[in-house]
Amino acid sequence: MVFETALRFIPLAFAALLPLLNPLGSALILMGIVGDEPPEVYRQLAWRVALGMLGFVAVIELLGAWILKFFGISLPVLQVGGGLTLAVMGWNMLNARDPPPGDAPAARPDVQTVMNQVFYPLTFPLTVGPGVIVVVLTLSAHASGPDWPASLLAHAAIFVAAMLLAVLVYFSYAYAPRLNRMLPVHAVSGVQRLISFILLCIGAQIAWGGVATLLGSLPTH
Repeated sequence: MVFETALRFIPLAFAALLPLLNPLGSALILMGIVGDEPPEVYRQLAWRVALGMLGFVAVIELLGAWILKFFGISLPVLQVGGGLTLAVMGWNMLNARDPPPGDAPAARPDVQTVMNQVFYPLTFPLTVGPGVIVVVLTLSAHASGPDWPASLLAHAAIFVAAMLLAVLVYFSYAYAPRLNRMLPVHAVSGVQRLISFILLCIGAQIAWGGVATLLGSLPTH
């Protein structure tokens, strides 16, 4: 019975986190950030981001609530700050200028410069955004209980779900250039603009959720 109760957290966590991680949509945003790099660079990035995502989720699950309490940060404030960060990223990508036709392509950054973006912005907030943090904290709170064997199994089940999602993130990011090649050349810029606008809207929605919660907590008189 205890084992079955803990196992239900695998599909629960997977279903709750999948739309927030959105591996395919994030892969297109990744293309806009990283640019034209060889496939092996994308595979290295995908591997590091997937590992970083797992580590991030593990830290949030085990220490997230304590860290927020230590710094005096509430979940609504986290939503506002994280949502604004995503919105600014989307705004900057939306307003990035395309090189004029016929211009020589910009110099490709070295691999180390690209790898320096693994944590920010590729792992946080692109892959693990404020919505993921809130959901993991909520799942972790539900998994915790007085029965420590059941609680331990439930936390392990959440991490198993995160591992399955990390596999999806890896393949989506590693093969982002192939996904990009499947689109017509003239459509790539338009798709990236659309995804950038969606990222802007997601950030605004997350921030508004936090603002609405904060406004709802104000005294009515």
